[in-house]
Amino acid sequence: MIPLPPSLLHAASDRPVMVGFSGGLDSTVLLHLLVNARRRRQGSVRALHVHHGLHPRADDWQRHCSQLCAQWAVPLVTVNVDVPRDSGLGLEAAAREARHAAFKTHLGKDEWLALAHHQDDQAETFLLRALRGAGVDGLAAMRAQRAFGNGMLWRPLLQCPRAELEAYARQHQLQWIEDPSNSSPDFDRNFLRLQVIPLLRQRWPHASAAIARSAGLAAQAAQLLGETDADLLQQCCSQAGSLRLSALRRLADPQQARVLRRWAQHHQLPPLPASGVAAIQQQLLQAGHDQQAAFRWQQARIVRWRDQLHVVPPLAAWPAGWQRTWDGGTPAVLPDGGTLTLRGASGFDRPLQLRQRRGGERIHLSGRSHSHQLKHCLQQSDVPPWLRPHLPLLCDGDVVLAAADRVLSGPLLDWLRAHEATLHWQPPDQVN
Repeated sequence: MIPLPPSLLHAASDRPVMVGFSGGLDSTVLLHLLVNARRRRQGSVRALHVHHGLHPRADDWQRHCSQLCAQWAVPLVTVNVDVPRDSGLGLEAAAREARHAAFKTHLGKDEWLALAHHQDDQAETFLLRALRGAGVDGLAAMRAQRAFGNGMLWRPLLQCPRAELEAYARQHQLQWIEDPSNSSPDFDRNFLRLQVIPLLRQRWPHASAAIARSAGLAAQAAQLLGETDADLLQQCCSQAGSLRLSALRRLADPQQARVLRRWAQHHQLPPLPASGVAAIQQQLLQAGHDQQAAFRWQQARIVRWRDQLHVVPPLAAWPAGWQRTWDGGTPAVLPDGGTLTLRGASGFDRPLQLRQRRGGERIHLSGRSHSHQLKHCLQQSDVPPWLRPHLPLLCDGDVVLAAADRVLSGPLLDWLRAHEATLHWQPPDQVN
């Protein structure tokens, strides 16, 4: 019989737990263990079943989960997800992303999401990542506990071999679902489970336990490195969150790579691939001061500007020729989601026009006898190049009065001062 880990009882008594319940052997054993723990101590346990809709018997599996949860008096939520087949991730990875998105959506504040990964799963994950050339962070494989959504992701069975779960299920006469796809070696993980690991065990019977231990040692090393990474990142970051290249260049190449990955993670970007680290080190760090070199991957973009690296979020394009009338009475919502607001006054003396930049505009600055090219004014401002196309122009007929709140003409500045008013532009990447 599987001894209940002390952490299992502790979590069951101290906080609510939501079990990711597929109805398979592993999650059935975990739910049964938690239900028994709940009966011994006070603790809230519920289950969530993700219906992927990928198998003809998916509806039957959902009914099985519903019946079992009703038998054990466990509240169950079923979430139907749409798994894209053309995401470029592969079906298995796409299903995992959809499943984790459902978990995050339904996990309550300070609730723990319990998943039934075990020692054999950990060994498979380690081998998969090693075969993909992962570093120490990747080889750490799955963590027993980490922050997730509104609460915590928790894997209490990570040290248990699958054979122990099978023995427990038979002892307690549990019923579970067998997914036919688990017997197909077409998936990489199944190939390791069905062919590679059994072969390793013929010579090294404790192969899975040894590999899982290596993952644990890698996790310890990754934690120590992570503490150093955090200090180095703080030294390299500006107050605005960009990376100062002068500080980054002082680091050794391996340290640069770790800081870049941690910085990308801090900005919630997709994992930065090794090719991306190399491109940033060889191209962006070596680019000329006046160049706006960039690196793109997936939907993410990093741009070098003013000797710093900046994360550029995807921004909605403006419709060609966009313009509108604006009297300043209420905030103007722009096509990209940004806003322009007149503060301190009820409105302008007469309606003005808002439009996008077309190129070639000129503006009369305060105290100047002649007009200046707006392009040159923006280049001298602190507006990043990727935001300049999103600056709304405030115009009175053909006369440009302002580029958002960053470049103001003399006549508009005089009017704002006379009315004790200000313009406030909220860029699209700062809209909540």
